[in-house]
Amino acid sequence: MLKQTTNTNRVSHFFSLVKQSLRGDEHDYTQGSIRSAIVLLAIPMILELSLESVFALVDIFFVSKLGSNAIQTVGLTESVITIVYSLAIGLSTAATAMVARRVGEKNPDAAAHAGMQALIMSLIATIFISVAGIIFAPEILRIMGATQEVVEEGTIFTRIMLGGSVVIILLFLINGIFRGAGNAAIAMRSLWLASIINIFLCPALINGWGPFPELGLKGAAIATVIGRGTGVLYQCYHLFRGQKGTINLRKEHFIIDFTIMRSLVKIAWPATFQFIIASGSWIVLTHLVAVTGGTHASAGYQIAIRNVVFFILPAWGLSNAAATLVGQNLGAKQVYRAEKSVLLTTKYNAIFMTGVMLLFIFFAKPIISIFTQVPEDLKFGAQALQIIGTGYIFYGIGMVMIQALNGAGDTKTPTWINFFGFWLFQIPLAYFLVKVVKMGVVGAFIAIPVAESALALAAWYYFQKGKWKEVKV
Repeated sequence: MLKQTTNTNRVSHFFSLVKQSLRGDEHDYTQGSIRSAIVLLAIPMILELSLESVFALVDIFFVSKLGSNAIQTVGLTESVITIVYSLAIGLSTAATAMVARRVGEKNPDAAAHAGMQALIMSLIATIFISVAGIIFAPEILRIMGATQEVVEEGTIFTRIMLGGSVVIILLFLINGIFRGAGNAAIAMRSLWLASIINIFLCPALINGWGPFPELGLKGAAIATVIGRGTGVLYQCYHLFRGQKGTINLRKEHFIIDFTIMRSLVKIAWPATFQFIIASGSWIVLTHLVAVTGGTHASAGYQIAIRNVVFFILPAWGLSNAAATLVGQNLGAKQVYRAEKSVLLTTKYNAIFMTGVMLLFIFFAKPIISIFTQVPEDLKFGAQALQIIGTGYIFYGIGMVMIQALNGAGDTKTPTWINFFGFWLFQIPLAYFLVKVVKMGVVGAFIAIPVAESALALAAWYYFQKGKWKEVKV
């Protein structure tokens, strides 16, 4: 009877924490139960990225109805846009690390100032990216291995997506500011708003539902930019109106502060290159699959990758919780608590990702068949999903380790891990298996879980060494 009562109390406490996390109540993450802190941060962060991952599947579901050329266009464009994501994540990582450290030090004014300086930097950077994307969209598709037919059909899609880079960067960056401050609920709501609008507008503009014009593939790009842009407006409303708690912007925060900017760049450039290295490797593999297996292999691979992303994003949300906890607890001089938070988060992520791994291994074909009935696309997609899925438990572990190092401000170590793991191991391994061993696209698929597993072990090793505890931000 006592055991039953205890279990009931635990369940009741858990749901109480969930409600608190969704409300966005203020909480000091440097004190009290670590498990409670993880739940309070992780729930909104997981939900934040879960709906984004739902949109990725909804998007590819409706795009897939337009044919293999459309699927390949979206896949190749998204591969290039990962460069934009890299910059966005780099700036976001720097903002999260610095804001979290200042919040841990109980210095909210410095936290707000750092966040604003990061925002100014991001606006300057996006001008160049957007202009280059609009001008060179056809050339980008050709470089990625698209046929002339795909280039003709997909150029407008690529132009709109790359031209809208500003909303991608701002969405990531401002959410990084809120996460660093421990206000994960605002970050969650902004991405939910963006994703819900995307999910509604994407099929409406592709197919011409109701009052909307039928725009085909172009409609998918317009829906994405509008959805993300709305999310950014929601973020700005809360950022500039004056938040209760840590983020309260004042006029002096808008004055360019080169000292703070240099500190942000010191953290952001390795973090940016860290993700450019990773995304660059994905671009190379996407190109390798396209030129080796053709349109059907590329289409199947892109459907598989969307499903991979669907389950990785929630796990990434849990990893982001680790980054915030590390930053705030180091700022509060609670080093042991920072380390304990990471180890506990790793355990939860590994359990979740093990379940996903089993799902992909045993149900790859039924999952891919939801998105396409083209036999060749289905065959390659199921192969890719099953093979890539074998490394999921390592993805989960490595993800938390990398984000913990980033949250501490040690962005250089993960950058070197990524460089050696992706460029000196994954890419050569993929080419060796594809070209030398003559395994075809299957060789490229195999290289992904092998390299990711090695990366996870390397990240674990460097986390255990503990040099991240001494990083000054």
